[in-house]
Parts: sequence; C-alpha cells; structure tokens
Amino acid sequence: MIKAPENTWHHKRLRAEKRFRFYGASALSLAVLILVLLVGSLVWRGLNGFMQSQIQLPITFDQTALGAGEGADIHSLTPSHYMCLVKISLHQMFPEVADPTQLHDLYALVSTGGGISLKKTLQRNPAMLGQSKAVWVPVSSDADLYIKGVVTEKTPEIERSLSNQQIAWLKQLQEKKLVRRVFDRTFFERGDSRTPEEAGFLGAMMGSLLTLLICLAVVFPLGVMTAVYLEEFARPGKWVDIIEVNINNLAAVPSIVFGLLGLAVYINVLGMPRSSALVGGMTLAMMILPVIIITTRVSLKSIPRSIRDAALALGATPLQVVWHHTLPLSMPGIMTGTILGMARAIGETAPLLLIGMVAFVVDLPTGVTSSATVMPVQIYLWASSPEAGFSEKTAAGILVLLVLLLAMNALAIALRKRFEVRW
Repeated sequence: MIKAPENTWHHKRLRAEKRFRFYGASALSLAVLILVLLVGSLVWRGLNGFMQSQIQLPITFDQTALGAGEGADIHSLTPSHYMCLVKISLHQMFPEVADPTQLHDLYALVSTGGGISLKKTLQRNPAMLGQSKAVWVPVSSDADLYIKGVVTEKTPEIERSLSNQQIAWLKQLQEKKLVRRVFDRTFFERGDSRTPEEAGFLGAMMGSLLTLLICLAVVFPLGVMTAVYLEEFARPGKWVDIIEVNINNLAAVPSIVFGLLGLAVYINVLGMPRSSALVGGMTLAMMILPVIIITTRVSLKSIPRSIRDAALALGATPLQVVWHHTLPLSMPGIMTGTILGMARAIGETAPLLLIGMVAFVVDLPTGVTSSATVMPVQIYLWASSPEAGFSEKTAAGILVLLVLLLAMNALAIALRKRFEVRW
C-alpha cells in the first residue's frame, strides 16, 4: 500500500506557529518575572522603611541634668538638652565605658531624635519631672540597619558604619529584651531631614497635594473650554488645522522642555517664587494641557450628532446644547482623561527640578507660595544620598507613590465603567 506524502508546507506552518506562541509566552513570563522581582524588592525594602527600631532606656527627668535652674521653663529647652538625659542613661547601662572615643561611639547608637521623643513625653506629662521612667527612644540609622538584619557581623567592617564594639553593645541590649521594632509614624508626620531615621515624607506629600491642586485648577477649565471651542464652535480652516497640529505636537514634547518654559516665564519674567507649589502646578498644567484637550475632544466626538440636532430642533441655542447636553454626557470621558493626566503629573520630576523644587525643605509648606518639594523629587534626593539608611526611605517613598498612582488609575477605570454610555 502506497503511503500518501505528507503536506510538508502545512507542518512547517504549524511548527512556526508553535514557535511563535512559545516566544510570546516566554517574553510574557520574563516580563512578569522582572515585575515580580522589582515589586518584591521594593516591598521588602519599603516595609523596612516603614519600621523604626527603638531601645528602652531608664530616663531620670532631672532638671539639673537638663541644664535648667530652679523655676526655669522646661518647655523652652531644645531637644539637645534632653539628649543629655539619654547620654547619662546610656553611660549608666555601660559603666565600663570610659574612653572618650568609646563614649562617642556609644552615644552614636541613639538617634538625635531621642531628644525630641523625651521632650514630647515630658510635655504630655509634666508631673514626670524629677521622676524616673523607662522610655523607648529611636536608634540611629546605622544601628537600625543592624537590628533589621540589613547589616550583619559577617559584613566586612570597612563596608559598614558600625564598629564591632557597637555591635556588641547592641547584642547586649537585644539579650536584655530592650530592643523593639515599631511602625515609624514620623515618616508620615515630618518633613525631610539630614539623618535617615528622622526623615519624613509628609512635606513631600503636602507639596504634591498643593501642586496638583494648582495644576487641576488651571488645566481643567482651560483644557475643557479649548476643546469645546475647537470641537463645537470653531469653523474648519487653516488656523484651526495649525492649532490642532500644534496641540498634538505639544503632547509629545519631553517634559523637561516645559520645565525650561516654566523657569523662563514664571520665574524669570513674572518673578514668581522659586521652588513653590504655585510655579510647579502651573508648569505641570502646561505639560498635561494638550492631553486634557485631546481627551476632551475625543469624548465630545463620541456623543451622537442626533442629540445635538434634537436639541437644536427644540429651540436650544448652540451654547445651551453644549452646556445642557453635550458636555454633561461627555463628562465621564473628560474626568477619566483628567485623572490619567494628573496621574502623569504626580510622577513627573524633570520639569520640577528646573524650577528649583529640588531644594532641601525641612519645614512643611504652609501655602502655595512657600518653598516645597514633591514626592518624586524627594525620592530622587533620598536615592542620591550617600547614607545607607536613605535606601529604605527611598523604597518606602516609591511604595507610597505607587499606591497613589494605582489608586488614581483605578478611580479612572471605575468612573469609566460606572458612567460610560454606549450609543
């Protein structure tokens, strides 16, 4: 019996299709693996950034040790005065330490924020003056890295800031159950600091909020009105075509160009305050204005022509048609585009660097004209700092920014699903 020849061409096509599917599945798996590794690394380091290590010290709130005489106002004392109490307590726990160099290393285990903690403790309960109480005080950034396991004894001493003697002191405190890890509330209560253990993210969050409010107040009415005019009232012609081409081109311009424009116009020409949320918001408004115009025009185009014709047939003016019919029906798409544009603005860094929002700002912003920074810039500053403790702060800040971005994108999707009308 003669066997029919196989369709070689057909089998080649099947093998090529299988290879294509394999390549596609491999690329997708590799992308997912890289994403999991990236997010996992950020989460692991970021969660450590949200935690703070503390040691328990028996503190005697002695007015003489504070450097205040009889009848002095203890509330007027600075945190450095309260750090004297911390040093006395540490010396009493390790009385064998007498060398000035070793004493300096011993005191370096505790953060300078310990004085702030003691001051707040005494302000909450003034009756503690003259009494002794066990108080938890934050440790320094280097000690915190050791307690969290980021730095170990196996790490070469040349690669870590803690000496072997400092590690021995920390181990003694751990054996006595005088070390704990708690949620770092100061991360969401303070502004930036030179020391990692005292650095907070609240200043950057408030700066981002003020900047986005200014940006939204400028770009939303301007973008929507421009799109309504171009779509509903402007007559087709050469000038309209030129405007449309320029709007589409501006949407593709690199963001740093808008930073240069903001520096030249708002700061150099108009004399607005440098490194302020006002200038930052108006610069970002220029950047996302083309996006808002384009998305609004797309939303307006999606409204059927029959709705406009019906309103005009009933005697409505063109302005009434837009105000009472076309604009309300297109608002879900407009809101979605606006939220996505704001999500892009909240993650921008380059244009804000050029207008001075890269400055080191410790105090929380009190208004739109005060010096401020934003979350992406704050993350950039921490990432470029040489101290190892800022790496965890960087990861924690990235997590906060990612959560906000995901929330804004989820809100845009929810609005589109909730109010979308299919014609």
